[in-house]
Amino acid sequence: MRSIRKRWTICTISILLIFYKTTEIARTDEHQDSPLNGDGELTLSRLMVNSSDKILRKEGSAVFSHAGAGWKINSSLALEIRKDILRFLDAERDVSVVKSSFKPGDVIHYVLDRRRTLNISQNLHSLLPEVSPMKSRRFQTCAVVGNSGILLGSGCGKEIDSHDFVIRCNLAPVVEFAADVGTKSDFITMNPSVVQRAFGGFRNESDRAKFVHRLSMLNDSVLWIPAFMVKGGEKHVEWVNALILKNKLRVRTAYPSLRLIHAVRGYWITNKVQIKRPSTGLLMYTLATRFCDEIHLYGFWPFPKDVYGNLVKYHYYDELKYKYFSKAGPHRMPLEFKTLNLLHNKGALKLTTGKCEQQ
Repeated sequence: MRSIRKRWTICTISILLIFYKTTEIARTDEHQDSPLNGDGELTLSRLMVNSSDKILRKEGSAVFSHAGAGWKINSSLALEIRKDILRFLDAERDVSVVKSSFKPGDVIHYVLDRRRTLNISQNLHSLLPEVSPMKSRRFQTCAVVGNSGILLGSGCGKEIDSHDFVIRCNLAPVVEFAADVGTKSDFITMNPSVVQRAFGGFRNESDRAKFVHRLSMLNDSVLWIPAFMVKGGEKHVEWVNALILKNKLRVRTAYPSLRLIHAVRGYWITNKVQIKRPSTGLLMYTLATRFCDEIHLYGFWPFPKDVYGNLVKYHYYDELKYKYFSKAGPHRMPLEFKTLNLLHNKGALKLTTGKCEQQ
């Protein structure tokens, strides 16, 4: 009888030890940088954030005080993110429709307003690329440059220009801000609204000349125009296309596919990042994962003050005001930023929000 009791006691202790050890391993795993579950799908619900930005509202920018010094790329995580994104979109193909996609006179529905339609004009069709402008392109390091006023005084210009490939948003001016934002521009987005906001709606020859001069600086860069998103900017797109053709500008035009926005949003929503519509910056990061081994972000800062309490302009180049936490707007920039910040901390990307080391 004693022997049986002894065996039961030993057995019970063994089971408890196994349970304790398993619990400890599970706890340890939660603090490791392993981003994957068993079937290869990113557990971004653990890496990322939930749909609430109450923390952002309460604590503001002080949550995100981090320096670039000591940052190291987590190549395996970056690779797994790329693989996971490829389940939703093929960035090489979706970065632009091509000439064979349409013919002049075709009628298409706007991506974000299916009730409205657009006719493919002769000018637009003539500027569609024959093949993807990003076909078979690959880079070791890329910079995605947002337009936040956090760039002012950063001295990041030389560092940005040192990257193999530089992506910029909304045709932002660079020459007069070169010390902070650099000038290299390999891929530039341009929402149709830029025509009205930055170039006076082409009301006079001076506005048109200013625009042509800006594009002439791009040479063989890719100019990415989201022409099929919503109704309202079609006349601006046509004016831009006409000026490119008339002046025989060497810029390489690209027009995102009809599925791109929904595919990118689907990726982030699936991974528990409850965005409404991805901002241009988040779109560019998502696309860049396909072409870039290492991605560095600059000019991403959706807060009215920096970590020291100093006021930060919405754009580094103008006086535009914006409510970062507005529920009415199409983007959720603080939530996007928090997500990118966590990816920075995991080594999937590098997010620079302070001054750059002088090279």
